Amino acid sequence: MPYPIEDKLVIAVASSALFELDEADAVFRKEGVRAYRDYQRAHEHDILKPGIAFPFVRRFLELNTVFPDRQPAEVVLLSRNDSDTGMRVFNSIEHYKLGIIRAAFTRGNSPFRYIPAYNVSLFLSANAGDVTEALAKHYPAGLVLPSPAADDAADAELRVAFDFDGVIADDSAEKVYQAEGINAFYASETANAQTAISPGPLGDLFRKLGNLRNLEDELEERSPNYRRFLKTAIITARSAPAHSRVIHTLRSWNITADETHFLGGMDKGRILETLRPHIFFDDQQHPHLDAARQFTPSVHIPFGAGSERV
Repeated sequence: MPYPIEDKLVIAVASSALFELDEADAVFRKEGVRAYRDYQRAHEHDILKPGIAFPFVRRFLELNTVFPDRQPAEVVLLSRNDSDTGMRVFNSIEHYKLGIIRAAFTRGNSPFRYIPAYNVSLFLSANAGDVTEALAKHYPAGLVLPSPAADDAADAELRVAFDFDGVIADDSAEKVYQAEGINAFYASETANAQTAISPGPLGDLFRKLGNLRNLEDELEERSPNYRRFLKTAIITARSAPAHSRVIHTLRSWNITADETHFLGGMDKGRILETLRPHIFFDDQQHPHLDAARQFTPSVHIPFGAGSERV
């Protein structure tokens, strides 16, 4: 019997983020819905190749093996397909043994409307319109960008990396920078160093991952030989003295990241090339995600004052 969805950390994923659908999408764009339906039926048993979000989703679901008594992780498929054409996606899910049991098929309508119903803390899609609309309604959503999706079976970790402003936290500090410049930004952040920033679009996801990280702390204390599975990182363009507000914000949430990098505007790709997270979230495509997408599955959060819109 499945655990109640309210007790889960839920990620929703569109089929376009989970699998490679370029050929099917080309049929849809060139020949229309009927040809697309015929194509998907004809290829129903042809297994789709893993997409950009696949390594992250596969490892995210492995959190249920780390915490077997809690079964904390769930992935829901939110698809613009109907259930008939969606059979190919479900057959591929079963082939890869992903353990996705819940799905919504909306036959061309935007599926993000069901984010609250499924208790979703993150919606991943390759559809820019869906992501933009979802964020406009204050739903947590990200646009997967063309980027590497290597899935090393020997890699026994889940590494999740976040930008801070406009992603984990809101864009209030960024608004000061945009309106008044860098000196005003540093002055504001110094004056408000011990005032927590409100959560941003992925604040709920980050805090829930942080709670699981705290549970791993307990496992590590009980068993010194325990090898951690979940690792989180913050990679921000901030530098001292603006670092202090980040730390006090995390303290107020009772969350600690495994790694925090205050780069002072340095190329984030230099860190991501070493860290190799299974997913990285940032609100700025240029320059940050341009650098990131060479090394890691990358997700644009088009939110806030510093973000370019999709």
